[in-house]
Amino acid sequence: MPTLTATREDQRIAWLAALAITIHIAESALPSPLPGVKPGLANVITIVVLLRYGLAAAAWVALLRVFAGSLLLGTFLSPAFMLSLSGALASLCALAAGYGLGRAWPAARLGALGLSVLAALAHMAGQFWLAYAWFIPHPGLFYLLPVFITAAVIFGVLSGIISHAMLKRLEV
Repeated sequence: MPTLTATREDQRIAWLAALAITIHIAESALPSPLPGVKPGLANVITIVVLLRYGLAAAAWVALLRVFAGSLLLGTFLSPAFMLSLSGALASLCALAAGYGLGRAWPAARLGALGLSVLAALAHMAGQFWLAYAWFIPHPGLFYLLPVFITAAVIFGVLSGIISHAMLKRLEV
């Protein structure tokens, strides 16, 4: 019978995903002033992984966090899972564009702060559009958009600052 051997890269992604999942679960226990507004601190791990190990590793960590986190929280295939997945996919698309642009054109390179804000805005946009399309197709939802954008920018900046500090610490 053939055996499956984990590579060093597989082990690294598993450890980083486990860290992101732990943060995700801890964050789910935090009270939220508005449904859908959370700090998104697990995304710090995604940004650090992106800048240290590349887009593919960051995508694995982000998607493993969403799937495993939802399984552990008991929300798999629920509306909360769908919202989380849509946000993660939108965020990954934005990160791919931002990261790719910086590689193709170094003058446009974004650091941890820029990538984090970009990811937070994309995450919020992905969740918002799914919520509007599937769950609350009412124009009144658009009145909340400024609040969601503001929260995304604030938490994106916070995550970016933490990501930058972690990357500096890892350089030592």
